Amino acid sequence: MFEGPDKIYWENDEGLGYVMDTGNHDVRTEGMSYAMMIAVQYDRKDVFDKLWGWVMKYMFMTEGLHKGYFALSVDLSGVPNANGPAPDGEEYFAMALFLTSGRWGEDGEGYPMWNPENHLIKFIPETEWTDPSYHLPHFYEVFAQRADEADRPFWREAAAASRRYLVTACHPETGMNPEYSNYDGTPHVDEHDHWHFYSDAYRTAGNIGLDCLWNGVVPELCDADARLQRFFLEHDRTCVYAVDGTPVDETVLRPVGFIAATAEGSLDNAIRWVRLLWDTPIRTGTRRYYDNFLYAFAFLALAGEYRVW
Repeated sequence: MFEGPDKIYWENDEGLGYVMDTGNHDVRTEGMSYAMMIAVQYDRKDVFDKLWGWVMKYMFMTEGLHKGYFALSVDLSGVPNANGPAPDGEEYFAMALFLTSGRWGEDGEGYPMWNPENHLIKFIPETEWTDPSYHLPHFYEVFAQRADEADRPFWREAAAASRRYLVTACHPETGMNPEYSNYDGTPHVDEHDHWHFYSDAYRTAGNIGLDCLWNGVVPELCDADARLQRFFLEHDRTCVYAVDGTPVDETVLRPVGFIAATAEGSLDNAIRWVRLLWDTPIRTGTRRYYDNFLYAFAFLALAGEYRVW
């Protein structure tokens, strides 16, 4: 991913580093924060510093409604394509910085990324719905230990709230969750079909698996991952589905990422899913960016090497 003909990482003339979303030809907070996390896990401070330097120079917003956050999409030259943030990238930035003894914060006017009443992360700061794959209770447990003292009770409650929410967001029969969801766990219906089990949604199973690895088993969440794994051992893994298991006339866009994240959640049918991942080669070609990040995270977690430092 970082070297060779199929890499997604480059360095510019200033010695700063970035990863490109090879399917969309831009730089995203999602990918930059994922790459920083991988750099931490592999003890590559040189790469981490180059990535963080690029982020602060080209993505950090110093004014306006979202001052203190990061532009979710930036052109390869450093020109922002968007003037708003994406919470999934922001929470990975925070975790990566905590793991390198860094610190983060926010200041000024704007919207919070978590609903302060129910402690659930939002899809974007100005909305009042969420994305199940954004919920990382295992990160919030670390925030509760390392954040400013006054913020620690919030993070402890956020971890508990996310686990309760994920139980409701995963379908009681299939274990699938939608890409976007209302706070009560029901699919959030909009004009873009994000209520299906699609690309974002694949990450949830892996997040549950890593939370159980770091913090102990939550039976209801283990059951959700088990239902998901059983469903996809018996159904076409190239087809898109509504969360109740109804096939949708669409093909999976991220097949390697789907297998990787589902395997990372291996709490039942573990041998079959881990073998399926082991036999799946890393993805090449235009769409390799997202799939291969999930692939890398799954291998780290399943090897017991995805650690809190």
